[in-house]
Amino acid sequence: MSPRPPPRDTGSGRPPAPDPSTKGTGENLVKQIKRFCWRTLVWARDRLPPGIRSILGLLFCVGGVFGFLPVLGFWMFPLGLCLIGLDVPFMRSRLNRIIERLERDLA
Repeated sequence: MSPRPPPRDTGSGRPPAPDPSTKGTGENLVKQIKRFCWRTLVWARDRLPPGIRSILGLLFCVGGVFGFLPVLGFWMFPLGLCLIGLDVPFMRSRLNRIIERLERDLA
């Protein structure tokens, strides 16, 4: 099996599209989760006003509590906490570092 080429830089500030050769593997699932979290946090940080971020975060937390239901999932709870954390001053810098690390992992 030959080594995979490094992911290409799209130059748009977005992570590259998923590698089709890893479809159906656990590695691909982890990358999809990271990509979704990165997109959601960057979108919320850049486009939502602070009060709306907190309300959306609370809704995600409530949805995460009911994660056993088919439509909702347990993944919603930590993402909701991160959305709330974007409004808390001492958490904002930590979350920005997490966002940068996610972007680095996806590139």
